[in-house]
Amino acid sequence: MKLAYFDCFSGISGDMVLGALVDAGADIARIEAQLRKLPVTGWTISAEKVKRKGMVATYVRVEAAEQTKHRHLSHILKIIEDAGLAPRVAQRARTIFECLGEAEARIHQTSIEKVHFHEVGAVDAIVDIVGACVGFEMLGIEEFACGPINVGAGRVNTEHGILPVPAPATADLLRHATTYSTGIEKELATPTGAAILAGTTTKYGPLPMMTVARIGYGAGSAELAEQANVLRIFVGEAAAREAGTGWDETITVIEANVDDMNPQIYAYFSQKALETGALDVFSTPVQMKKNRPGLLVTILCDATKADAMAELLFRETTTIGVRKYEAQRRILARDSVTVQSKFGGDVRIKVAHLNGDVVNAQPEYEDCQRLAAAAGVPLRQVMADALHAYQHFAKTQKKNS
Repeated sequence: MKLAYFDCFSGISGDMVLGALVDAGADIARIEAQLRKLPVTGWTISAEKVKRKGMVATYVRVEAAEQTKHRHLSHILKIIEDAGLAPRVAQRARTIFECLGEAEARIHQTSIEKVHFHEVGAVDAIVDIVGACVGFEMLGIEEFACGPINVGAGRVNTEHGILPVPAPATADLLRHATTYSTGIEKELATPTGAAILAGTTTKYGPLPMMTVARIGYGAGSAELAEQANVLRIFVGEAAAREAGTGWDETITVIEANVDDMNPQIYAYFSQKALETGALDVFSTPVQMKKNRPGLLVTILCDATKADAMAELLFRETTTIGVRKYEAQRRILARDSVTVQSKFGGDVRIKVAHLNGDVVNAQPEYEDCQRLAAAAGVPLRQVMADALHAYQHFAKTQKKNS
């Protein structure tokens, strides 16, 4: 399986991703030809070799005369739909913008339908994101991984005024990624770059086992005094593994036993744990001392989040002791496909892959619940219809590939 690994030692932005893909071999003329299908005009794209602290990289410049920035998600998705792009290119672009819409909705405490994009709704940002998806397809990339992300520091001037770095949308999009700052007073990770990661990447951590065929360097627009302002992408074949063998990463498991807690507190705690960065949180019925029924509360997290999770357990539950240990975890590569339901709306399908094959596809519960309530039909009918629509989509994609 063709894998791309993002090395974000100097952050990530839309133009840096495009530059790295072109540097790795994606043809800029072919990318532009696909982008010209978008029903937006007044923009140009060019690529040139530049040096950043002595490191040669490709800088892709997208310039747009039209500066309309207040587009709703539905407007952007319509632009992508009307372009007639290859199915996987269009799907990845939709997923990236949907991730961004969900992040903005959480930040502003509103529905995704009411969110309007500012900078990321501008033509140049749309070209950056769709262009990146075209580049991924040209290089045959099927799976994405990412290392620790240098987000920068300081303040950034936005449509919402002066905001801290990372900007709220960037911080939300990178909640489950490993991030850090070296103190450089610059927005190194932008919302566009973070959205591309959120919409594609299924694994964060060190460089995975792979045979590297291409390495691309994408330059940022600014020169940094401290280091080369470039994004590096490794492209190659992921190490082949037989089904059921091999492990992806080491995670931390934190456990606590409770037998004197109001069950309502657990629901609140589990949500807080996920918001704090837990990979998963669940409970198991157990028999405690003196034959009292209780719960074994288990949190899966990155090692860097272990202390925060232990503190959360102490603060939000009635436990007076926690324990932790390391475990190895293997996860399937995942992506998302949006299908049209006959009940009047879109449904996202979570798709899991094993060694290149689709082994599981499940509709998003929230999407199906919303449509079932609006249409007044049983939830199971909406879910069955969504799976049928996905199967049709998958057959069409396979036929066109």
